[in-house]
Amino acid sequence: MKNTLNIIVLVSAVLTVIAVVLQQKGSGLSGVFGGSDVSYLSKRGAEKFLVFFTIFSAVVMCIAALLILFV
Repeated sequence: MKNTLNIIVLVSAVLTVIAVVLQQKGSGLSGVFGGSDVSYLSKRGAEKFLVFFTIFSAVVMCIAALLILFV
């Protein structure tokens, strides 16, 4: 059981990193310092899928990591 959870954490961590790297460039720290662009008001298509996939894989990773603590 614990080995399966470890594999789930590892796979979801790799998928989260890939999804973050694939997201659109130029939306980094420039917004913090006032250099944000107004053209990024809504996400559509593949970008929207990547955002939801990133959130989903991060949640799966966190839940599996918490389950490892209790098993």
